[in-house]
Amino acid sequence: QVQLVESGGGLVQAGGSLRLSCEASGRTFSSYHMGWFRQAPGKEREFVAAISSTGGNTHYADPVKGRFTISRDNAKNTQYLQMNSLKPEDTAVYYCAANSDYWSLRSGSTYAYWGQGTQVTVSS
Repeated sequence: QVQLVESGGGLVQAGGSLRLSCEASGRTFSSYHMGWFRQAPGKEREFVAAISSTGGNTHYADPVKGRFTISRDNAKNTQYLQMNSLKPEDTAVYYCAANSDYWSLRSGSTYAYWGQGTQVTVSS
């Protein structure tokens, strides 16, 4: 069982930055691959980024590539999403999630554990 708690969301102007954190409970965090997803009002949840259990491999959705950076600190049971050059279209609730299947990191349906979400609002 893994419990995930996101933090770091907020209101920022376009072009600004935010860093999201996701702290996991339990002693098995390092065995899970981790992901970030987001859901804007009226839209389906979409994949944002993912990182392998060791942190050695990362994956990004095209809309955030070059602007967002995913990372993790297994000693602190925490993963991060550094978001730079934010755009109004990045406005959404951001969720972190844990997955044991490396080959399905872009598919939200394969993630077993989810956080409650944190709101990110980017004003123009």
